[in-house]
Amino acid sequence: MHLTKFTDYSLRTLVYLGEHPDELITIKEISDYYCIVHSHLTKVVHLLSTSGYVHGVRGRNGGIRLAKPPQDIMIGAVVRATEENPFVLECFDPKKQFCRLLPGCKLKNGINAAYKAFFSVLDNVSLKDVIRTPGSAQ
Repeated sequence: MHLTKFTDYSLRTLVYLGEHPDELITIKEISDYYCIVHSHLTKVVHLLSTSGYVHGVRGRNGGIRLAKPPQDIMIGAVVRATEENPFVLECFDPKKQFCRLLPGCKLKNGINAAYKAFFSVLDNVSLKDVIRTPGSAQ
């Protein structure tokens, strides 16, 4: 499965915030740290905010921080929230079922099982599981 840069940037943002729990972090700080274009990261943070993962504080000394404890942010849910197209193959989309193999296709069942396994693993990984603790190797 291929994850978009948007999802990658979302996960990086959450990791960065999780590693700085007592600070308000600016988008510029994260953008500079990961070398991500500021405007792209602004869109990422907006989605993370509307999805309830990030809380923003406006103003001169504002910034962002996690809206929930890291152990309550499951990576599978974040990936689902940030991926625009949840369909691994065209035939998974109910609006695009034009494949000639579809009636009785065994490939779809295997891909579907792998897709479910992928999310089954990510649904059991929290942000807390992936953030580095102070003093750990960089």
